[in-house]
Amino acid sequence: MEVILLERVENLGNLGDKVNVKPGYGRNFLIPGGKAQAATADNIAAFEARRAELEKNAKGVLTAAEARKTALEAIKVTILANAGEEGKLFGSVGPADIASAVIAAGVDIEKKEVRMPEGPLREVGEFEVGIHLHTDINTSLTVIIEAE
Repeated sequence: MEVILLERVENLGNLGDKVNVKPGYGRNFLIPGGKAQAATADNIAAFEARRAELEKNAKGVLTAAEARKTALEAIKVTILANAGEEGKLFGSVGPADIASAVIAAGVDIEKKEVRMPEGPLREVGEFEVGIHLHTDINTSLTVIIEAE
């Protein structure tokens, strides 16, 4: 299935690229998510008419992500959790907990932007957590977990 990308999609292409994707990926993810549209003659003409508007929107989103990155680099987040004497947590600290702590610190972030490939944090200490703000912008955040 051939589609035109309406925004930059990681590992696929940039705005305006015409790419071939598997039909299920196109029908179930790209098109309903507003990331692409089918590459028909009418859609190509409509895209070319809207190209400047889409590029302006993409630049605005990138600028906002860069501003959020600088705000995130300036803060450290402290989370209080129940812990035993050895420093092990009763439970864990996951992406939702980190996102709510960052929002409380004054920076807007979504749970899905928090990257924790090793899984949730289960002990007291200081950790670096990856944050994926945009396809081109990744940063890290210092999370300090303290016992209550």
